[in-house]
Amino acid sequence: MAPYGWDAEWEAAFAPYAAQGLLPGRVVRVDRGQCDVVTADGTVRADTEFVTPRDPLKVICTGDWAAVDPYGNDPRYVRAQLPRRTSFVRSTSSKRSEGQILAVNVDHAVIAVSLAAELDLGRIERFLALGWESGGQPVVVLTKADLVPDDATLAHLVQDVAAAAPGVQVLAVSAAAGQGVDVLAAVVSDSTSVLLGQSGAGKSTLANALAGADIMEVQAIRDIDGKGRHTTTTRNLLLLPAGGVLIDTPGLRGVGLWDAETGVGQVFSEIEELAESCRFHDCAHTAEPGCAVLAAAEDGTLSERRLDSYRKLIRENQRMAAKTDARARAEVRREWRMREAEGRAAMEIKRGRLR
Repeated sequence: MAPYGWDAEWEAAFAPYAAQGLLPGRVVRVDRGQCDVVTADGTVRADTEFVTPRDPLKVICTGDWAAVDPYGNDPRYVRAQLPRRTSFVRSTSSKRSEGQILAVNVDHAVIAVSLAAELDLGRIERFLALGWESGGQPVVVLTKADLVPDDATLAHLVQDVAAAAPGVQVLAVSAAAGQGVDVLAAVVSDSTSVLLGQSGAGKSTLANALAGADIMEVQAIRDIDGKGRHTTTTRNLLLLPAGGVLIDTPGLRGVGLWDAETGVGQVFSEIEELAESCRFHDCAHTAEPGCAVLAAAEDGTLSERRLDSYRKLIRENQRMAAKTDARARAEVRREWRMREAEGRAAMEIKRGRLR
């Protein structure tokens, strides 16, 4: 199990389940209430009935370490999952303010951005905020670098992205030409990485290049806008020949923030640092006197684009937090009403017996 990330800490966490005769394994795919779990005895198809909580952030997910029934049980079930080290979560596109968990126990969040289309630095910053918040180390991969006409232009594009991604490694890669794939393979080796990005970003081609085989289906993108169809429909965990594992994900049309205040702060670390010199500790950096952030924007030290992007993500995260709090309060009230109704029903039964 070591190639899939099994270590002494996971073994210690699994000890109570080992005493019950259960097998440890890593979830490599989840679909339709079942999952594929790779164990020391091979890959097991197991039902997730016993690990399907009401909280969508706690459902079994690709990358989880799980306790499954031993050989001979039919059907076989996932009986428990080990506590997660990291979780990559985004908000759903629905209006219910729910989070969706995309991958767990990841060390690197590899954000694929296609150079076949115009760079959207704001979207990259959004992905980075979620990447930092997950607890993993973000890496930005600029794919399809072979489509850039000259080295000078490519270097300029890498520099622009690096300026929007402080503390993050930015790599220019062409899976088709083999450019930079070895560098990325070295970065993600002996770790768990999740591959994220929009449809048409070249994730499946990149996953194939890292895996050294045509594992993931690849479809041509539209020339008119650089967008593609979803070629990956489930999250799959792949074993890499250079060491480590890669979780490939479907293309993401929407990337909403989910409790990502810390992640936003890390993406815009220079703004957070400037904010420490503001006159007021609760400065909103809009029109307050003595605002160090506004002063930096006025003298050109801080770009207006970065400040606008920072404000946008902060507002979005605050709105989502407010919705989540309201939803949590509603859940508490609903639970209280249910318990109250159960209590009244029990009292009526007791009275009936006394009569």
